[in-house]
Amino acid sequence: MADLLLTLTRALQAALADAFGAEHAGADPALRRSTHADYQANVAMALAKQLRRPPREVASAIVERLRLEDTCSAISIAGPGFINLTLRDERLSRDLAELAQGDRLGLEPAAEPETVVVDYSAPNVAKEMHVGHLRSTILGDAIARALEALGHRVIRQNHVGDWGTPFGMLIEHLVDTRGSGSPSAPSAPSPVDLGDAGAASALSVGDLGAFYKE
Repeated sequence: MADLLLTLTRALQAALADAFGAEHAGADPALRRSTHADYQANVAMALAKQLRRPPREVASAIVERLRLEDTCSAISIAGPGFINLTLRDERLSRDLAELAQGDRLGLEPAAEPETVVVDYSAPNVAKEMHVGHLRSTILGDAIARALEALGHRVIRQNHVGDWGTPFGMLIEHLVDTRGSGSPSAPSAPSPVDLGDAGAASALSVGDLGAFYKE
């Protein structure tokens, strides 16, 4: 199935070359989604400055040479020189039918698969987690799935570091503050003054975060 945007781009570039010479065949058509049509090409606006001609005149020359009968049901010029492109329902229906028939829904595999490492949130397990960890993990997994769908070999990495050291620091700090009346320990009743069982039940993750910073 021919890519729709590629079809529009090639047709616009062919019209540019036909109207203004081969040197303009590689110009960016500046295709955008539009609220007035399906797509809008803004190339005439930029090209008009180079040609020193009114944008609408440039747009008219492009539209006269566009060959998109099989793809567009309407092509019009709006404002100072915007080219509006409305797609044919039959073209969209045909493309959707072709996509539905394929196992990959039109997704082409990478020509040269690579090995890609995706690094996830890498939280510090001795500190309180937050929405940033969740966000980066979701984004990382989305990226990994997209790369795998393209045929790449993906290595998922979620590094938690030397988790023994942070927990050792927390335990040592609890020992140091036990019965010390440290003003930085949690307020009354202080978990460090409740004994091992009391501390285990009274300390929250937020308290551990404060202890870790200390």
